[in-house]
Amino acid sequence: MSEDTDRQARLAQIAQIAVALEEATGCPAPMMVAQWAVESRWGAKPCGNANYFGMKANPRDPQSCQDPTVEVVEGKPEDETLAFADYGSIEASAADYATLITKGNPYQGAWAQFQEDHNLDELIKAVAAKYATDPGYATLVTLIAHQQNVTRAIAAARQKGPNA
Repeated sequence: MSEDTDRQARLAQIAQIAVALEEATGCPAPMMVAQWAVESRWGAKPCGNANYFGMKANPRDPQSCQDPTVEVVEGKPEDETLAFADYGSIEASAADYATLITKGNPYQGAWAQFQEDHNLDELIKAVAAKYATDPGYATLVTLIAHQQNVTRAIAAARQKGPNA
């Protein structure tokens, strides 16, 4: 299988998962797919066993792993090794992400605003301000969320239904 074919298969898989979670939680599928793409290099490089969203380790996660990352500190990129959550599957990783965005304390204000205005780009910007240290993160996630390949994959997943 070519890398492009492999990437398309991974995109179709996460789109199906994202559509099901959007239906269950309200977490927008385009944002989920875009953050998956950024955090896992389009599904090719999850952190640990199956952390596809760059979720830091926290008390609600039974497993964690140490992984190198680049954090922007006072405007400068710094290499660090941090503890990240580790999951048994992509589905568990995506479900935890959706729960964090829709119910997590750091994102309550952004989520409440999204419930009123359904402005995806503003939600991405508000989440990115707390989710990542890279000042260009929101722009990158927004661009990917609107890419034609992402919108097509989500549309195909919606057509199949969330449990296909």
